Amino acid sequence: MNRESLFREIQKKASFLCVGLDTDFSKIPPHLHREEDPVFEFNKQIIDATSDFAVAYKPNIAFYEALGPKGWESLQKTLDYIPKDIFTIADAKRGDIGNTSSLYAKAFFETMEFDSVTVAPYMGVDSVQPFLEFKDKWVILLALTSNEGSKDFQLITSQDGKPLFQEVLEKSATWGTPENMMYVVGATRGEKIAEVRKIVPDHFFLVPGVGAQGGSLKEVAQNGMNSQCGLLVNSSRGIIYAANDLNFAAAAKSEAKKLQQEMEALLNKHL
Repeated sequence: MNRESLFREIQKKASFLCVGLDTDFSKIPPHLHREEDPVFEFNKQIIDATSDFAVAYKPNIAFYEALGPKGWESLQKTLDYIPKDIFTIADAKRGDIGNTSSLYAKAFFETMEFDSVTVAPYMGVDSVQPFLEFKDKWVILLALTSNEGSKDFQLITSQDGKPLFQEVLEKSATWGTPENMMYVVGATRGEKIAEVRKIVPDHFFLVPGVGAQGGSLKEVAQNGMNSQCGLLVNSSRGIIYAANDLNFAAAAKSEAKKLQQEMEALLNKHL
């Protein structure tokens, strides 16, 4: 999916919601355990309930590969089920030497046909470049994450006073373009989002940390929105685990709709 198509979907749905499919077998409703593929059945019902409000879905690959071959099958079935006009993100956080990254890129972009994949920048340009060679596919580069340990490295300053995340942004912006590269910028680092936006004014941000992790959607929009929205705000647990009974899909729909309505108001205000 190219940038223009993604922005059209945002405009059509008045939403920049990404639903994280972090599907933990131990947390899905017990009645689904009788299904042939409980993980896929859970995802299917979540997608049915939320696709009117979501512009992206983000399966976290760890939840699937932990289940072995069966998990990979559930993941592919989930990906195939997602409507084709919705952006898909393989949250895999890959990044290795060039020839290995090439195979990771082929796996997610050609074999599985995701629109994007999250990539770690630590090994530098030759570990990221192979992902950028696919037409209408996206690298989502880790820049400033929402976890507590992010300060261990990302906020370390160099001799000229720049934090490492800023060095990553400035350098990596020369590798790709706003048409094929996004950045992970955590909502719990709200005070930093405006700093990131100044460095990369035109790129999309994938923003985790809203909802269960305590990030403010209003603050994210105020500091991060650009002329084409420029945001995909992810909610995982707050939507998919809103309930754990027969009505789990209805509860997920309600939470997704609530976020979409907040997003519509923010889009109307800022665009």
